[in-house]
Amino acid sequence: MSIGKQLAGWLLITTALTTPGAAFAQDQGQSEAEAAAEEAMEGAGPDETTPPDELVTDDEGPDVSIPGGGNLITVTGRRGPRDITRSSTQVVSVLSTEDIARTGDGDIASAISRVTGLSDNGDGRVFVRGLGDRYSLALLNGLPLPSPNPLSRVVPLDIFPTDIVASSLVQKTYSANFPGEFGGGVINLTTKAVPDEGFVKIGVGISGDTITTFSNSIQYYGSSLDKFGFSTARRDAPPALQAFFNGDTQLSDLPLAEQQAIAKQLNQPNLLLVQNVPETQPNLSGGITAGTAIDIGTARLGVIATANLSNSFTTRIVTSQTPDDLDLNLRTDFTDFVSNNRITANALLGFGLELDEHRFRWTNLYIRDTLKQAVISQGQNLQDGDDEIQQSTGWFERQLIDSQFIAELEFGDLGVDFRGGYAQTDRESPYEYDFEYVRTNNVGDQTGDIFVNPLNRIRGDLAQVAFSDLTEKLWYGGLDISYPVIPDLLSVTVGGAYSDTSRISSFRQFLWDSDSDFPSGVGGLRPDLLLGDAIIEYFGVGLFETSQTFPVFAADLEIKAGYIKGNLTPVDGVSLDVGVRYEDATQTVSPVQVFANQQNLDSVTSLANDYFLPGATITWEVADGFQLRASGSKTIARPQFRELIFQPYTDPESNRTFVGNPALQDSTLINAELRGEYYFGSGSRFAVAGFWKKIDNPIEPFSGFTDNSQTTQFANAPEATLWGGEAELQWNYDLLDWGGWFESKRAVVIANYTYTQSKLKVGPDDETFIFTPGVGSVPRPASSFFFDGRPLTGQSDHIANLQLGIEDMDRLQQATFIMSYASERVTSRGAGGLPDIQEDPGFRLDFVVRQGISIAKVPLELKFEARNLTGRDNFEYLSTGTNRIEINSFEVGRSFSFSISAEF
Repeated sequence: MSIGKQLAGWLLITTALTTPGAAFAQDQGQSEAEAAAEEAMEGAGPDETTPPDELVTDDEGPDVSIPGGGNLITVTGRRGPRDITRSSTQVVSVLSTEDIARTGDGDIASAISRVTGLSDNGDGRVFVRGLGDRYSLALLNGLPLPSPNPLSRVVPLDIFPTDIVASSLVQKTYSANFPGEFGGGVINLTTKAVPDEGFVKIGVGISGDTITTFSNSIQYYGSSLDKFGFSTARRDAPPALQAFFNGDTQLSDLPLAEQQAIAKQLNQPNLLLVQNVPETQPNLSGGITAGTAIDIGTARLGVIATANLSNSFTTRIVTSQTPDDLDLNLRTDFTDFVSNNRITANALLGFGLELDEHRFRWTNLYIRDTLKQAVISQGQNLQDGDDEIQQSTGWFERQLIDSQFIAELEFGDLGVDFRGGYAQTDRESPYEYDFEYVRTNNVGDQTGDIFVNPLNRIRGDLAQVAFSDLTEKLWYGGLDISYPVIPDLLSVTVGGAYSDTSRISSFRQFLWDSDSDFPSGVGGLRPDLLLGDAIIEYFGVGLFETSQTFPVFAADLEIKAGYIKGNLTPVDGVSLDVGVRYEDATQTVSPVQVFANQQNLDSVTSLANDYFLPGATITWEVADGFQLRASGSKTIARPQFRELIFQPYTDPESNRTFVGNPALQDSTLINAELRGEYYFGSGSRFAVAGFWKKIDNPIEPFSGFTDNSQTTQFANAPEATLWGGEAELQWNYDLLDWGGWFESKRAVVIANYTYTQSKLKVGPDDETFIFTPGVGSVPRPASSFFFDGRPLTGQSDHIANLQLGIEDMDRLQQATFIMSYASERVTSRGAGGLPDIQEDPGFRLDFVVRQGISIAKVPLELKFEARNLTGRDNFEYLSTGTNRIEINSFEVGRSFSFSISAEF
């Protein structure tokens, strides 16, 4: 049965639909779209002939798998193209495999940020319409994903390679089949399932940038397995420390001898000795993907597997300054030399079964993302004239294991969709070392002309090591039933979902601590010698745990949901998608008692809320190719675990510390949008939209500074509004009339622009709640943290993307210029009257070339990428308009890569 006939009969739960982008799919010979067109037109009569760009075939469009998937389709009776973007009853954008390949992006975060209104924050978190990641929902095959990163609610999308993703769908208007945490939109990734035929694809790549490659960097040895993103037993907790972890006595209550036994074992030279590398190697990557499909009677069974490994290096020379007062006079002025070695490994094993009208999908995903970091900072404390050198080394493991089963069943007109699975994420960071050496420049000081660290924590000498560990487990399941109550007029979907997310998070930090008799001259030794056994014993160096107040937290979020959604087509060309979702959620965060005499166990969060969340979108096809949409909804945004846990976490990318606030509350959003869309030949389209949001209790970060560090906390602002507009254009122009080389070519123009304005509303009597240990949640004037009229964090006024490309319609040959721009945006509120911290992403220019060739009848794909050709740097700063200080500003450099892949 063709998909065209299926659409007229019932709603599909998951299907493959044609998109304009699929018309660009290239191979070594004739394109799939053209082959399908010729085949269809050969057997068609005069009245049945359909232009090639309006054909629907089973294998042209991207595979999209979402709960209650029938919401993608509107049956209006028209013969136009079944483009998901056009036919959906909601505002959606879909990136197919071909769309992603055109941009050359290696990860989903980069690829999807080119969708209208989306922007990549630079760390894998994608913002929708200028809203932060807390307002974005990420799903895999329609199922939730836990995050291995305590600084993000969702999995950072840059750990998903494009090789394992069949399509990426972005939906910006709310429908009841999606979870209620839908502030800005949902991003759904669909993995590859049943291949059309057996294949093996092998690829390798090499890349580098003008700042890092073949230039100086700093690295530490670590272990022999570091290059693969794994470690040996060297990074396990040593026996004396593990025995302490297993006990219930605080470190301060242990005898000095037992403290020293732990302190000696924490000195691991291979993990803390930083060395200069005169020529940093290029980045290397490689992967293999294979799939096959076999027919078993009337069933078709498919298997697809992929494995990829990449090893990359990045060097940053960061200007890092802190303010001394509200006029932004400097307190500290540092230059941080940061070397990051990132190793990403991923594997996917998927099984798909198509049995008559039923589809089954079992997907198993493994992703491991490891960051090995070394930092040397040198600068001056302008308050006392001291010069300082700081050294940090770290190893940050992030790992995701996800297994999910999906059954999409069709019993005549009745559709049943079952989804369930289990996911576990882990983040482990052992041996995070930090050292600080100070030169006083005091002529009366015997060691005033050398850098020393006398290991005195009272004086502020920093010599510390931290161990952090996070495990999050997620069980989820859902059932959706769809039925056309009145065929071609009313279809109804009802469903339910359940998820239970639990997290255990520990952070243990230790300082080496001597008394005032420690000789300053000894403090000039390098770190591994300074912490030597003889030094610890002779000078009575002990150990102090700075994290003993809140070492371990437990968190849980249980959500029970049910919904009903209907699609009504009262007249030809008009569709109304309306539904309501009920969610009951209980979210708890509480400290775990580790020590027998532990105090301050009152930092408990317990949020129990239920919501009715309605959503409706009406679509009217005013004329052939032109349609209008209007939508309204209510959604929510819950605090993230890391925003509720009163426990410090350090972000290695920005070198700043985050601490949660157990007093946070849910945010609620009212959303409205009006949109016009015009579709014209060859998959071309133009759309313009306006949107408005009202947010009650938005959660905003605010930051303060001490010495050369920034600490960020969170609070509920009273209210905020956001409004704006967006426009997008996709235009495909065949160059046949140009003749010669251009006869088989097509020009492609893809452009989008989003304008957004947001404002916080803060009255003189408004309050916000801040947690204080030993006291609890304390009301504070909201005006002490937020200024009335300021924009929301993460919101850029202007976001624009432009792609200019030319590609061959008969074989793989593409060249694309990619331009992107995002205006200034606030990253954190300034605490204590300071200006807000801002970043300026600016303009970037990329260039991608793809070329297919054949050697010994083996098709090869060559790809060359040139990124950031304009040399746009990273700027994050504080500014009063008169004075400006740089918080996290550095050169980015231009990057170049070349890859080759062969498919058999």
